[in-house]
Amino acid sequence: MEKVIEENKQGTSLVLEPQKNNTKKLFIESYGCQMNFSDSEIVASILSDQGYNTTQNLEEADLVLVNTCSIRDKAEQTVRKRLEKYNAIKKINPSMKVGVLGCMAERLKSKFLEEEKIVDMVVGPDAYKDIPNLLKEVGEGRDAINVILSKEETYGDISPVRLNSNGVTAFVSITRGCDNMCTFCVVPFTRGRERSRDPQSIISEIKDLSEKGFKEVTLLGQNVDSYLWYGGGLKKDFEKATEMQKATAVDFAQLLDTCATLFPKMRFRFSTSNPQDMHDEVIHVMAKHHNICKYIHLPVQSGSTRILQEMNRQHTREEYMDLVDRIYKIIPEISLSQDMITGFPTETEEDHKDTLSLMEHVNYDFGYMFAYSERPGTMAARKMEDDVPEEVKKRRLQEIVDLQQKISLVRTQRFVNQTVEVLIEKASKRSEDYWSGRNSQNTTVVFPKGDYKVGDFVLVKVTDCTSATLIGEAVGFSEMQ
Repeated sequence: MEKVIEENKQGTSLVLEPQKNNTKKLFIESYGCQMNFSDSEIVASILSDQGYNTTQNLEEADLVLVNTCSIRDKAEQTVRKRLEKYNAIKKINPSMKVGVLGCMAERLKSKFLEEEKIVDMVVGPDAYKDIPNLLKEVGEGRDAINVILSKEETYGDISPVRLNSNGVTAFVSITRGCDNMCTFCVVPFTRGRERSRDPQSIISEIKDLSEKGFKEVTLLGQNVDSYLWYGGGLKKDFEKATEMQKATAVDFAQLLDTCATLFPKMRFRFSTSNPQDMHDEVIHVMAKHHNICKYIHLPVQSGSTRILQEMNRQHTREEYMDLVDRIYKIIPEISLSQDMITGFPTETEEDHKDTLSLMEHVNYDFGYMFAYSERPGTMAARKMEDDVPEEVKKRRLQEIVDLQQKISLVRTQRFVNQTVEVLIEKASKRSEDYWSGRNSQNTTVVFPKGDYKVGDFVLVKVTDCTSATLIGEAVGFSEMQ
């Protein structure tokens, strides 16, 4: 499960600088994970070449696209409500076309067109380059659909536009798809097999961002630790590769080390990691470079080994805890976050207690916590009864959330009276007189603006905190400036 961008629960309409010769208007809205937002930038780039400028005014759009998430039922219901809104406007503006992108498009496929008739176009995550052809189909009065999953597509040859960019932080995708068949997860069915992007195209994209003044890059993938480039093919075919291909292969630790070395004035983050695929080499590379942020999103899903086996997670409770202990030993200042699912089929009170005790052992800085939501097509939906009552799920989820908030406060308090390095990203939501940014550990920091500006690396003396935010005073520029 990918890390969900919490502030985008309601979706975000994305906009970029208009091209003077473009005459058509695109309204594109994204829901769900960071990968969806990155994909929307690819789509906007493709459509910019087709004469579309983005707009935040839904009513004036010629084409409306929603990039969707299928990770939970609530996410899909949100998208359906938005489609109702689009279609209400379409009745007033019949020339407007509506399309669904992403995971929900891949899962429901032609159902949108044949049964529900609420969209004109359905495009899966690997078919974005086909959008110009699909628009021609729509223009000729035909329904258009392409949900073919690819074994090769990485969009490495497309330079994404940066939608609603602050000019400071950006996402760069390094892998697509997932080979880990967790029984609760739709990603392998909606995004296909795992494949890695050519490292040279990744470096070129980061170089372009650096030249444009960006200061931080997040390397994205469903499972970044599985990154492996050896000149072609899926990761599963690596054993068949030639000895020369194997000798020159690039894994995630090498890619991360290269990025940090080539761009010493840029900060690097990555997401998401899978516990069974995270090797000590990556942790040592993080410790080696000041400009690799000391933060790992490390989904666990459950603290019970029995439930982890039911989920087809390829690690036990003990293996996960051992990994965490090694991370803390190598990088004592690290921050960790989690994904947690409560109420998975057959989960008992003992299993739930195992989750709570694991949280206390790990001391996560924050987390993304959900009650189990059965997803059609997954192994859990096909083979397991959703047998934990809703009221039990809600109670267990509340206990997990309460514990996480308690731990988060303690973890945040450790920064009080310390000086932290902050990259200024934007004005604080609470006061225009304050800047907001994040420290290396991914904790939000707010402080008076002074003479600093967005994009500056600043040293901030922390004087107070909440469970999620550090409050302080800037004391000067950092060595990254």
